Amino acid sequence: MVREEVLQKLKSENVKYLRLQFVDLLGVSKNVEVPENQFTKALDGEIMFDGSSIYGFSRIEESDMLLKPDLGSLKIFPWIENGHKTASLICDIYTTENQPYKGCPRLALKRIVKEAKDLGFDMYVGPEPEFYIFKKDSSGNIIMDNHDNAGYFDLSTLDNGDFLRKEITIALQEMGFEIEASHHECGPGQHEIDFKYDDAIKTADNIALFTFVVRKIAKDNGLHATFMPKPVHGIAGSGMHLNQSLFKNGKNAFFDDKKEYQLSELAKNYIAGILRHAKGITAVTNPLVNSYKRLLPGFEAPINIAWSLKNRSPLIRIPGKRGESTRIELRVPDPAANPYLAIAVSLKAGLEGIKQNLTPPEMVKGNIFEMSDSEKEKHKIEQLPSNLFEAISELKKDDILKDALGSHIFKHYCNAKLMEWNEYSSKVHQWELDCYINHY
Repeated sequence: MVREEVLQKLKSENVKYLRLQFVDLLGVSKNVEVPENQFTKALDGEIMFDGSSIYGFSRIEESDMLLKPDLGSLKIFPWIENGHKTASLICDIYTTENQPYKGCPRLALKRIVKEAKDLGFDMYVGPEPEFYIFKKDSSGNIIMDNHDNAGYFDLSTLDNGDFLRKEITIALQEMGFEIEASHHECGPGQHEIDFKYDDAIKTADNIALFTFVVRKIAKDNGLHATFMPKPVHGIAGSGMHLNQSLFKNGKNAFFDDKKEYQLSELAKNYIAGILRHAKGITAVTNPLVNSYKRLLPGFEAPINIAWSLKNRSPLIRIPGKRGESTRIELRVPDPAANPYLAIAVSLKAGLEGIKQNLTPPEMVKGNIFEMSDSEKEKHKIEQLPSNLFEAISELKKDDILKDALGSHIFKHYCNAKLMEWNEYSSKVHQWELDCYINHY
């Protein structure tokens, strides 16, 4: 869309407010909302904000940043508030000198997408975000009791969240999302809504919008939606599998009907690249201290650096469809990840596998969760980092991933995550009191 088309669309839909949205380094969605009389200025990329107030963006003495909206990202929210509608545009961050800002996650992904394009490839990504719904008390505080006792794919007679998923799905469809599936997940109060794959940048934009819409509609219904990876001990955590494929000249480059499993050599190169850099990737795809409480055996979350066809215990699975649907499913990411950075490091690692003509290890057919240590050693299966500190340590050693993020994002991201780890490590937690205070 061009500027005049956007203005006409906003007018015809009775939109009175426009949200200029972006995602910060830590994956938190931010926005500046402007009224109708500022629409032209907003579309021209002249709206400024204080970058020094956003972690990792800029120093106090150079704090002014510009929001440059992607006009093609226009979404109109379907709800009406105070008699009018609100729209959204996803933005890139620029300096006041009108230069792309090196700390903008969306621009970091654009840079790696261009690298793929220069090699002749277009990346497509299909996410599978999971989330939990919790009740609130009369004061609006979150009650950590789940709002139902349903399980995977249960019917609405047990699934109290069925109505909420329908409301979310309808809203997303009115915004232009193509919803493919909606269902109850394994944990009580856990849900998944899948939307159709798209190119890498649009998919990252859609993930950011999706999480906002889910949380808003839950809040409007007196509930709380969380994308925290492991909100409750002892039940399944929430993941966000990223289905990835590369296309070349309009054809799926991962498909080759003459090869074993109908997987092209290029697909195997891509897999090998991700496996080689998996430990560092985890620091970005699983960015919280809490993320590593999901990555445990027994809950289908992968902890093993391996790949397979139907087996869900390795890091990478190859779903059954072939032809244009041939893809890899990276199973480790969780929905707390910054979608732009998570996709950027995945793509960069895969491209490195292609450039270096890497060969993946032998495919694993057995259930890795049931293998002994000696069996894993025989198959050369390593494990992912067991906590955020280990993951950041691996990221800091990986020059390829550093290049994917750029030096600015790399530095500030690592610093933020080490601060998070140090704060967590220094706190006395309830578990410690329960175990030790009466015995020592």
